[in-house]
Amino acid sequence: MTDIKEKAVAARDLFLQEYQGILCTNSVEMPGYPFGSVVPYCLNNEGMPLILISNIAQHTKNIKQDSKVSLFATEGTPDDMQTVGRITFIGDAKILSEDRIDWMNRYYEYFPQSRDYHKTHDFYFYTIELKRVRFIGGFGQIYWIEKEDFITPNPFSFEQEQHMVQHMNTDHMDAIRHYCDLHSILLNDDEKVVMTGIDSEGFHLRINKRIYRIKFQQSVSNSQEVRAAIVAMAREK
Repeated sequence: MTDIKEKAVAARDLFLQEYQGILCTNSVEMPGYPFGSVVPYCLNNEGMPLILISNIAQHTKNIKQDSKVSLFATEGTPDDMQTVGRITFIGDAKILSEDRIDWMNRYYEYFPQSRDYHKTHDFYFYTIELKRVRFIGGFGQIYWIEKEDFITPNPFSFEQEQHMVQHMNTDHMDAIRHYCDLHSILLNDDEKVVMTGIDSEGFHLRINKRIYRIKFQQSVSNSQEVRAAIVAMAREK
């Protein structure tokens, strides 16, 4: 694997590890100045971030005038921001077609509290189509990453993904809780943990409103490989 490919994997890992970022838009009220706001996000099955924003929000008004945006995410909440990874996902924000129910439902799996926002509070889904990524892996580790190196589509349709996720949540809760132990994810006995999504490189868990990422040791491309990966992980001690 070339160096830039390795950096692309590290950048994508960080982007998948986080689930909220700073959306930067070009200000309508203050022309020429950037405007930042916090948004949750998850990825659609094309590997692009999906956000749900209100028509009355300033960032939406900005997007309607100029679709060029960036989504900035950083690794955790460190004492020294310059020592950890961060990524700037630069692209064009586009409103999501109402027939992409699969992408909407994937977002709701991650953020169930937002279900029906777009009906009751004038919220609409947008995707951000990537142009280029700026990745900083730590102090002095600075890279531009091109779209073709960064984007990895999810090999599973929403229906396939949900079949696997629901099976895990219904029949293998002990294994899911074991994954939390393996990855030092703190979980009280009375807290519910839910698997929310699976892709080629790992899966996400939701505990209350917090999202956690667990990566597979090797990439997968079909349900049999997913099963093998999660069974192997369940056997770890």
